[in-house]
Amino acid sequence: MKYQFSGRGAARGQSGFSLLEMLAVIVLIGIVAGIVVNRVGANVDNGKYKAGKAQLAKLGMIVEAYALDNGAPPDKLEDLITKPGNAPNWKTAYAKESDLKDPFGHAFSYKAPGEHGDFDIVFYGKDGRAGGDGFNADIGNWQ
Repeated sequence: MKYQFSGRGAARGQSGFSLLEMLAVIVLIGIVAGIVVNRVGANVDNGKYKAGKAQLAKLGMIVEAYALDNGAPPDKLEDLITKPGNAPNWKTAYAKESDLKDPFGHAFSYKAPGEHGDFDIVFYGKDGRAGGDGFNADIGNWQ
């Protein structure tokens, strides 16, 4: 069997995607990718928020351990890392520097004596500011 190629016959026999079809596929891929990124981003924020709540509880226990050893909570959270002058039974660092920042990179708010107990620690959420709702909601160690 012999094939004959001519300019006109070769063009009719070829098949492929048109430019319009290619653009439609690219747009659809972009839409799907955008949806996936939004869903994954929300899950990341949710995970960080839950980790911040857990870290708040851990930091509360660390401050209580310091208070048991030294008779009172520290004046500031940095006293958990370096020995202050008013801590006679300070044994070793109670916390690491990374323990004093929430998963969003903001410092925890600390007040001793607190309004709700011997000390108050507040996790301000994603925005790092007082107030807000959702992932920006504040949580205190007394809650």
